[in-house]
Amino acid sequence: MALLVRVLRNRINISQWVPVCSRLVPVSSTQGQWGRALSGTFQKIKIAALRMYTSCVEKTDFEEFFLRCQMPDTFNSWFLITLLHVWMCLVRMKQEGRSGKYMCRVIVHFMWEDVEQRGRVMGVNSYILKKNMILMTNNFYAAILGYDEGILSDDHGLAAALWRTFFNQKCEDPRHLELLVEYVRKQMQYLDSMNGEDLLLTGEVSWRPLVEKNPQSILKPHSPTYNDEGL
Repeated sequence: MALLVRVLRNRINISQWVPVCSRLVPVSSTQGQWGRALSGTFQKIKIAALRMYTSCVEKTDFEEFFLRCQMPDTFNSWFLITLLHVWMCLVRMKQEGRSGKYMCRVIVHFMWEDVEQRGRVMGVNSYILKKNMILMTNNFYAAILGYDEGILSDDHGLAAALWRTFFNQKCEDPRHLELLVEYVRKQMQYLDSMNGEDLLLTGEVSWRPLVEKNPQSILKPHSPTYNDEGL
């Protein structure tokens, strides 16, 4: 098992995020019955968002990405892989109206909480960590914009977005790009096939393998209509 992945898995427990989840939307005593009902709905979405983010970091085979895409075993590689899966979740949940967009904001919140804590676990200096967080935030929103444009384009456009962001313009083997384009397309098709109400309630997402054992199982992707509005 890759060293960095082993360290992060052993020392970060997702249950630590439950208190953070409860703080995201505080309940006011003056809200009344309607406010409490609304807060209850938000609370369910927050828990689902936590599960969905957890799916991005615990159900993704990081080691396979390191191997197949020839990525170094570093924190930055972990972040790039996580960012890709978080983005795919955001694209899917934006289709679920206001509740879905709220869930997107919560997922992103959990991601940054997680990134910061993992940086501390790795012993990164607080000043350097703060500077890195600012840089990663800028890169995150640039990546989201690029990926959004890529998914709406053909495979060449998506490959260009992945080359710029995921591979940091350093991919020398076109087969790696082809593999990743296929991966994103099939994952988006799979997510689009899932019931939106179930996702809002459970947040449970499974990921297809990077390399399919049975290529015949990959259906030809359809062309869903994506909501290009912001979070």
